[in-house]
Amino acid sequence: MTFNYGFDRLTVNKLIKISKGGLKGILSSQTIEKINSCRQKVETMAGSNKAVYGINTGFGPLCDVQITPNETNKLQKNLLITHAVGVGNPIDKALSKIMMICKVHALCQGYSGIRLKVIERILFFIEHDLIPVVPEQGSVGASGDLAPLSHLFLPLLGEGEFWDGDTIMSARKVLDKYKLQPIVLEAKEGLALINGTQFILAHAVIGLYKMKYLLDLADVAGAISIEGYKGSASPFKEALHVIRPFLGVIKVAKRMRMLFKNSKNIMSHENCERVQDPYSMRCIPQVHGASRSAYMHLKDLVKIELNAVTDNPIVLTDTEAISGGNFHGQPLAMALDYTSIAASELGNISDRRCYLLIEGKFGLPRLLTKSGGLNSGFMIPQYTTAALVTENKSLCFPPSADSIPTSLGQEDHVSMGSISGRKLNQILGNLEKILAIELMYGVQALEFRRPNTFSKLIETNFKIIRKKVKKLEEDRLLKDDINAMIGMVKNRIIKVK
Repeated sequence: MTFNYGFDRLTVNKLIKISKGGLKGILSSQTIEKINSCRQKVETMAGSNKAVYGINTGFGPLCDVQITPNETNKLQKNLLITHAVGVGNPIDKALSKIMMICKVHALCQGYSGIRLKVIERILFFIEHDLIPVVPEQGSVGASGDLAPLSHLFLPLLGEGEFWDGDTIMSARKVLDKYKLQPIVLEAKEGLALINGTQFILAHAVIGLYKMKYLLDLADVAGAISIEGYKGSASPFKEALHVIRPFLGVIKVAKRMRMLFKNSKNIMSHENCERVQDPYSMRCIPQVHGASRSAYMHLKDLVKIELNAVTDNPIVLTDTEAISGGNFHGQPLAMALDYTSIAASELGNISDRRCYLLIEGKFGLPRLLTKSGGLNSGFMIPQYTTAALVTENKSLCFPPSADSIPTSLGQEDHVSMGSISGRKLNQILGNLEKILAIELMYGVQALEFRRPNTFSKLIETNFKIIRKKVKKLEEDRLLKDDINAMIGMVKNRIIKVK
């Protein structure tokens, strides 16, 4: 199977497949025609006496300075070099590769005016897994992700660096290795490369990819905790939720019913005297469902942005290039902040369920150990979930609510969406750890409900977890158990469907 850049609709799943080599991106004859046609328009404007922003003028506050044709190439090279001012640790290689794929698809729409040979060189990097080194900090998410995109495309010029396994190698050495000459950029090309939201977008894509699994996993962890707690399944009945039919809530309630199907443990106490469970168990559809709604909102916006043109100016005819604001990251930034709160809340409610399981109620021993006193049992891992939850809460301040003017006031309102994207993924990383610990607690609680049996999915996960993490009889070093649980979550070993 192939994906036709510039014509086919890009989705999160297709993008992930291309980045992992499971789907090959190609340039069809129609795409090439669009690229070449738009390039011809740029060359016409570049040779005229009319000032056209970004084609024969300076940039930002220097937009009123016209550039001669002889200075154009140097201007485009200078643009990348001067904007490559990112700092901090390099982003993950997967993110850099996703940025390149997103940029190629945007450039192939036929509104950016870049030459075919530049796009073909980027495709060569993608197909040969030549991944540029991109620092994580430095973008304000407004004139596009200028700093990270500059670092991403410096290697086209023989500048900057590539990853070589886990080490870093100069771009010049890598180009020499593949017998490639550095690209000499021409009119508009530098601007087309570094204007755009691809850094924000890549973080949103990875965030959605992670969160889809974690939403399902949170339901599984919650169901296991309820089984261990001998909680009630009645709050998940369909009749309750159709009268307040939020889509996310409806879906979670349905999943919870599936997770309790044929559970002998649930059936064993259907008619007990307990009236209701605490909110962290009873309100799973409402809380998890609200997080799903945030996820769905971001997903809808990312679908649009994946197939959008976000550089500047946008080339329409051989006499018109509109300098607008398609590069502004606000549409994604606000949704990323909303989704960060949603992800944080999944961890918040998970920690509360961990706490309930160690209280020593409804037939469970305190701290989930029968020999408390001499043994601390599962007392301390909940400290870890509490710490992670608070860290996530502190990461929920919305960067999109802030703006600091840049570029001598020309860029006087910025989105800070790059920070929003980075923070979402930090929160999701912490959520993986929180849910891993809840699953460890939940499975330990299930041990005290035997010989009762559970649903097929919960029994399957019980066996999967017990292969790596044994029942806690007496105190032992739990660090290895926690790391094993986190590994199973990260690698998606725990079944969610």
